Amino acid sequence: MEKVKLNNGVQMPWIGLGIFRIEDNEAQRVVETALKVGYRHIDTAMYYHNEEAVGKAIKNSGIPREEIFVTTKMWNADQRSGKVKEAFEASLKRLNLDYLDLYLIHWPVEGKFVETWKKFEEIYQSGKIRAIGVSNFKQHHLETLLKETTVVPAVNQIELHPYLTQQNDLDFCKKAGIQTEAWSQFAANQTGLFEEKILTDLAVKYSKSPAQIILRWDYQRGVVTIPKSANEKRMAQNLNIFDFKLTEEEIKTINLLNENKRIGPDPDHVDF
Repeated sequence: MEKVKLNNGVQMPWIGLGIFRIEDNEAQRVVETALKVGYRHIDTAMYYHNEEAVGKAIKNSGIPREEIFVTTKMWNADQRSGKVKEAFEASLKRLNLDYLDLYLIHWPVEGKFVETWKKFEEIYQSGKIRAIGVSNFKQHHLETLLKETTVVPAVNQIELHPYLTQQNDLDFCKKAGIQTEAWSQFAANQTGLFEEKILTDLAVKYSKSPAQIILRWDYQRGVVTIPKSANEKRMAQNLNIFDFKLTEEEIKTINLLNENKRIGPDPDHVDF
């Protein structure tokens, strides 16, 4: 598995397994399968209600802990209550781990995310987290953090797919030394994306699936991805994107699919 070096030197695998909306009783099997296939990067969150399953899968895998990159996220209610350190410790306990590789603020709760980040910095300095970052932050949220806090986020995990290319935010993050990570990289499998002609043509050209073309497009744009799948065959396919290369012209053509179309909520309206 190829890795990218974050701004603090920590190595993060380019591809991970996302497990949003995979129930706790199923998540353990899914994560165990992913680890068997070759994944070494698992992305969960308090809000997903499957952290315990992730911890059990890691323990059962027999793989040394230091070889697995684990991300979880703090939910909005804990930001609003100010119980940031308590939320972190609760996630760590559910995961049954001694430390996290990456801890993210899940959404930029207005009036709270700066205060939350300062507490993240304190946890980071304690050594219990190898890297801290954010999720669903737009450029103006990041500019506020960079102005009012000390530690530059290592990662910004955002909705990003061919219908929402996020070029401006991607450029800003590159300049600031923040690694962009995509969620919903297949636009939640929205009808039509995998049938787009440019993707089907490239799939034929490179003997890959449209999903693999999208993941390669992400990789060449410098974006970490966490495709979700409970199917072992598709898990393996999603890892198999390092043996071909899209041309710059092909990347630009995929970029033209952009409609600035969100599948998830707008980060400027976090009322949940």
